[in-house]
Amino acid sequence: MQLVDAIKQKGITDQRVLDAILHIPRHYFMDSAFDKLAYEDRAFPIAEGQTISQPYTVAYQTQLLEVNPFEKILEIGTGSGYQACILASLGAKVYTIERQKKLFELSKEFTFLRNYPGIKFFFGDGYDGLPTYAPFDKILVTAAAPQAPPKLFEQLKNNGKMVIPIGEGNVQRMVRFTKMEEGSIKEELFDNFSFVPMLEGKK
Repeated sequence: MQLVDAIKQKGITDQRVLDAILHIPRHYFMDSAFDKLAYEDRAFPIAEGQTISQPYTVAYQTQLLEVNPFEKILEIGTGSGYQACILASLGAKVYTIERQKKLFELSKEFTFLRNYPGIKFFFGDGYDGLPTYAPFDKILVTAAAPQAPPKLFEQLKNNGKMVIPIGEGNVQRMVRFTKMEEGSIKEELFDNFSFVPMLEGKK
């Protein structure tokens, strides 16, 4: 509850997102050494040099995505699986892709994730997306790219939204793209964040 209060004070207003943060046990997604720190509003390391995002960042991206029940959402960068669970708890059908084989395997073995049958896990290159399962209502990218990958726009429905941190270096700008009815792209700029880089290929 203190964590939820903290992210409310930072400007998160979507009550459904706040409820999801409240009810999903974040410490399940982290090494037990961090149990006492799991509900602090900060990022922590996970396997393969990756991180579990700061809860405020997860809530911020989710709020920008404007998730509705039964929407089909592509997540680029499964990581710990925490963000995917937040999306699934909002009623979305989540297709999440991870390029790190070890993280992908850990997700498959993580028994808590079986509580969310609406999440489907894939091992692959996020720059390619999942064309077999396209189009998607929404796309969420949890790593920073120099620019939005063109293939992801192709896999987004008209009137669909993509939220992605854009930029190189230590700080990136959160951007929301909306693919308009006629196929043009509307771009909205939001706050600065710091994400791990989005890399091509599989590992």
